[in-house]
Amino acid sequence: MPRNRNYETFTNASTSTGKNGDIPNSEKSSLVDSAVLPKIQPSGQIEDEKTGLELNAHHDLEGSQNITGSVVKQVLAALVAQLGTINTGMTFGFSAIAVPQLTEPNSTIPITEGSSEESWIASMSSIGTPIGCFISGYMMDVLGRKKSLIITEIPALLGWILIACATDIRMIYAGRFFVGLGSGMVGAPARVYTGEVTQPHLRGMLIAFASIGVSTGVLIEYALGSLLSWNICAAISGILPLAALLLMFFFPETPSYLISRSRPEKARKALQQFRGSTCNINQEMETLINFSNNNNIKRLTGFREIMSAILKPNALKPFMLLFLYFLIYQWSGTNVITFYAVEIFQDSGSSLNKYLAAVILGVVRLVFTIMACVLCRRCGRRPLTMVSSIGCGLSMVGLGGYMWLKEYWTANHLPLVATWFPIFCIFMYTVTCTLGFLVIPWVMIGEVYPTQVRGIIGGLTTMAAHLFIFTVVKTYPFLASTLTRHGTFITYGCISLLGTIYFYLCLPETKGKTLQEIEDYFSGRNSNLRTGSIGIHKPKVLKVNKGQVLP
Repeated sequence: MPRNRNYETFTNASTSTGKNGDIPNSEKSSLVDSAVLPKIQPSGQIEDEKTGLELNAHHDLEGSQNITGSVVKQVLAALVAQLGTINTGMTFGFSAIAVPQLTEPNSTIPITEGSSEESWIASMSSIGTPIGCFISGYMMDVLGRKKSLIITEIPALLGWILIACATDIRMIYAGRFFVGLGSGMVGAPARVYTGEVTQPHLRGMLIAFASIGVSTGVLIEYALGSLLSWNICAAISGILPLAALLLMFFFPETPSYLISRSRPEKARKALQQFRGSTCNINQEMETLINFSNNNNIKRLTGFREIMSAILKPNALKPFMLLFLYFLIYQWSGTNVITFYAVEIFQDSGSSLNKYLAAVILGVVRLVFTIMACVLCRRCGRRPLTMVSSIGCGLSMVGLGGYMWLKEYWTANHLPLVATWFPIFCIFMYTVTCTLGFLVIPWVMIGEVYPTQVRGIIGGLTTMAAHLFIFTVVKTYPFLASTLTRHGTFITYGCISLLGTIYFYLCLPETKGKTLQEIEDYFSGRNSNLRTGSIGIHKPKVLKVNKGQVLP
């Protein structure tokens, strides 16, 4: 008998009823006493007394009530999967420390301040990143999440080697392209892998580790750049993708992916490894199988099948939601601050050392990213997004307003007043942006997409996000010369404030929801993800009454 038919037999048998619609007492007693469904055997055979299938129960888990997996195992898996995101942060932070060094008179590869070379060094990585996002999205669904995470580190490692050995500007361009390619390739697989191997109560916080990784990478690069030359920084940065590549070999593929490829034995083994030997995984395993069967989840092989799945409401709706989220988030000026931090501090009128200010900014970003991960679990997605959109808007308008006054004071030979204010605005922008924008949309990539196309459409989403990064970073010097710096910052602030309306009306709350509940919401099968309010609420908890068959 084919393996999938066995699972269907098991599903039907586990919900069989008497002539009056009641569960027979013998079966009801068994279900209530154990509080779990019969266990799926490694061989794929399901046992049931009524159907006469072979029954080989695992007595070691009989009667176990522990369905909460090992936190340590899930955290370790999330950390290793998202180790490559530190490389993304290093990629972001590198231009901030390299460009000022390359414009110095004694530079081995001299460039002119304000030249196109400067903007290309900053933005070249953002050209490779969208390509990497697109490749990894398809690769995730064809090769799997684990293999994708391994392959993604190869271009990143190559890129850092090229930069470290650069003898002219073209090698730096090539290196920046490849590290950007690696950064794009790692984004979606890291978050999808984490989302699929963790339980709902940990998922949001652990997916947010990716944002901690990015902030950690930015801080590391700022710190290295304040002490070392740009080429030595690049050589040291190459250690990280190498470590991420090697460590990923020690972890299995995700259970969701294995189920979608009709490999239930491997899925059970992987799930047990992620949850620990003391965790009873029967209920979770049955949920995965039932969801796969009910939604006809199978491997998509043709272009037409893939496009049909992407254009379904349960994929298209969350894609448009996150597309607009990233558009607003990036055009609030987030990566302008990150990529041009040293220059912005220099132009702000503050007397604080520009490199020291950048390092402090990196520390603040990291600390508040960690805080955002904790708050993501406690407060949910909507409140933190609102904090970011309002806070970023006000701080950007404040920074632009002060820089306009500074220009007026300088032109009229007046003394500068409150030189601490622009630094305050930059730090407030970083704090509020980190609490929501730098965490929430990336967390939601691992939550809101259907299993069947989660890899492909997750890659398309990160591709769109990094295209926005490229356009913002590349156009900043042009906008600064056309609209002036203060006009540019005020524009970014207004975009963020207007985005608040969109987030309030359209952004659903996914905290505490299973991946299946979220997919059902976007498919129109339920409406349990709230919009239109920002109140903090507790998710509903599934309770099992005596005599009730578990879902």
